[in-house]
Amino acid sequence: MGSHVTGSSAGFRLDNHLPAGYLADALRADVYAGLTSTPKALPPKWFYDEAGGQLFEEITRLPEYYPTRAEREILSARSAAIAERTGAAVLVELGAGSAEKTRLLLTALHRTGTLRRYVPVDVNAAAVLEVAQALRAEYPRVSVHGVVADFETQLDLLPAGQPRLTAFLGGTIGNFEPVARRRFLAEARSGMRAGDWLLLGTDLVKSPDVLVPAYDDSAGVTARFNRNVLYVVNRELKADFDPSAFDHVAVWDPDNEWIEMRLRSTVDQEVRVEELDLTVTFVAGEQMRTEVSAKFRRERVETELAQAGFTPREWWTDPATRFAVSLSLAG
Repeated sequence: MGSHVTGSSAGFRLDNHLPAGYLADALRADVYAGLTSTPKALPPKWFYDEAGGQLFEEITRLPEYYPTRAEREILSARSAAIAERTGAAVLVELGAGSAEKTRLLLTALHRTGTLRRYVPVDVNAAAVLEVAQALRAEYPRVSVHGVVADFETQLDLLPAGQPRLTAFLGGTIGNFEPVARRRFLAEARSGMRAGDWLLLGTDLVKSPDVLVPAYDDSAGVTARFNRNVLYVVNRELKADFDPSAFDHVAVWDPDNEWIEMRLRSTVDQEVRVEELDLTVTFVAGEQMRTEVSAKFRRERVETELAQAGFTPREWWTDPATRFAVSLSLAG
């Protein structure tokens, strides 16, 4: 799998490690596997086209959706301590998006005088370029090395530099099921040197009375976000899903301690996916899983980090103990 530099200038570099057609091929493989499995499923990463990204930004501002606000509270209170503890010269952010919360870390590291380079990593080249350009203007003494890559499979391609702080925020780690999560953490560690740091955001186990509304808001924004994956499949793979024929469902699984988002067919229906030469049937009431969002207890987080080769050093929560940010050292 090759890589190429798509742009560079003083203090800025953009590397694209995704071969031509990578995302299209991944979508085809995921949709085929998901629609032919029992039960049916689609991965949550395909929510995030332009419309899906805008819907998620709207979700983060909803009164029911606490994780973004809670994590920001922690970073507002602890970024200076993180900067002081790590002395990071390089800040890598996995799934950078708009890098809004990362600005708190960037500012704190900038003030300590240690930060030399920021590395936003995302599969969306336009998003990486946009955030890189904005941050170059805001932090002129910090070089930006944007990386277009799939952090689920390409962690070994990230640039080195010590000491390095890798941030994986937003509770995104919860979208991995346990086996995949352990593999991800192990691969993250293998791409680091001893003395590097991992900053991890994890949503915490709490009452379903708080959890479920966060994924099933009264305004129906999350429902539109959930159905958006069907619009993506329709557009990219010439499918004929009728999104209005699916209800949004969010349920708490107490055994696995995760929220599942699903789409429930309201009628017996047949869906054609032209690009896959695939026809699938749904019976009324059949549910297709679109997201798992695991919630964590401190013991589980620290055990899994230790198993991957990290030494947990700090554990911070927001005042309401809804969310946690942990800092671990690569041993």
